Formats: sequence, structure tokens, C-alpha cells
Amino acid sequence: MPASREVIVETTAEDAAERAAGRLVQVIEERTGQGKECFLALCGGTTPSELYRRLASPPLLESIPWHDVHIFFGDERDVPQDHVENNYRLVTKTLLDHVPVPLTQVHPMPADCRDLTAAAEQYENLIRRLVPAENDDLPTFDLILLGMGAEGHTASLFPDTPALAERERLVVAQFVPVIGRNRMTFTFPLINAARNVMFFITGADKADAVAAVLSDDPERASGYPAARVQPRSGNVIFVLDGPAARAIHE
Repeated sequence: MPASREVIVETTAEDAAERAAGRLVQVIEERTGQGKECFLALCGGTTPSELYRRLASPPLLESIPWHDVHIFFGDERDVPQDHVENNYRLVTKTLLDHVPVPLTQVHPMPADCRDLTAAAEQYENLIRRLVPAENDDLPTFDLILLGMGAEGHTASLFPDTPALAERERLVVAQFVPVIGRNRMTFTFPLINAARNVMFFITGADKADAVAAVLSDDPERASGYPAARVQPRSGNVIFVLDGPAARAIHE
């Protein structure tokens, strides 16, 4: 089990985005307040867009010491960086184009390479070189932001895919049959070494998966990859809107 698990439910997706953005800023301020750099891993998809817009707007924009922040990505599609489905493109348009984080501290996944396996190894080596190792001598992100699909996938860790069983590699490439695409993704050893992992989940279509992942019944949760996110020495935070949380107590 993680060091702590917190579940935050807000009525609307907009309120949930504001709450999640506030928690992310809190992590940054706590880390940089100790005179240290802050290492984040962000996610793509449409759900976190409003969260990123909040970070890029007053008052949060001015409260973040962006020069002390390093940004990585937890997964990526095998498309060019200017493709509409590219996670880096989405985060750039909603956040990075609007904040003064140094470009040398933004590290997109090279997922449009011909040899995706070699590219994943390259990205893992970058993480090992830049992110301080603490928990179990693994690179320890200050916060990894994750979403979740209706079938319980998180990052690009989909049900019934080989990456779920990975114990050594921190970043892998794999073909995901259910979507017919290749993906690059963090693995559980890296995710579970983080100080904080925050799930930001909205929408009624996620409600059953949310309830299963938060269930105390291991058998019920076992089919959902997101249930395997259990930071060994860190905290996991679920920020949900009302529709995503509706089945928790059923």
C-alpha cells in the first residue's frame, strides 16, 4: 500500500481541475522551498487540458518557480510531435507555451522514432541521468500526473499488455492491440518510486473503474492496471469530479 491515499471529489470537472492544479503547485512549492529542483511527469489526453490552463493562468502562473521545474512525460503515442494526438503537443499548447519553464528542462518522449524500443531505452537513460534516485535507488519524481481510461488503463499501461509485468525497465515501448498502435510508457517500477502520484479523472464513463480501483477487494481491482499504482514510500491522490466518483460507495 502507498504511504497514504487521498480521495478528493469535486462537483464539476472545472472544480476538480482547480483542486488538482492547486495540489500540483503545493508539491512544487514544497520541493523548491527546500532549495531543490522539482521533477514532474505529465500526461496527455483531453482530460488534463483544463488543469494545465489553470497552471498557465493567474494566480497560479506567478506562484510557480518555473526555472526550478523539470518536465517529463509518462507516455506518448507513436506520432510526430506536431500531430494532434501527440501528448507533448497538447501540453505545449495548453501549458508550456504560456509559462517560463526553460526549454532545456522540458523532456518530450521521442516516440516518433523508427526504433521505438531503442528510443524508450534512450528516454530511460535520460531519466536515470537527470532525476535524483532515492526510493530503492530508482529515479524519484516529485509528482507523476496520471489519467485513467474506462477499462482502467493508466499512462499506456493497458490491460493484457506485456508492460504490466515489467520489473526491470523503467520506460518501454509496446504495441497495444485494443487501439492498434504502438506506445511508449513509464512502467510500474518508475511510477511507484515517485513521492506523489496524482490521478486526475473526470466523467461518468470512468465511474465503474474508479470504484474498482479504490475498492478494498483485491479481486475486484485486479483487472484494472491503475490499481497497481501504489507508491512504495509516497502518496497517491485521486482528484475526481462527481460523475467519476458516483459509484465509489455503491
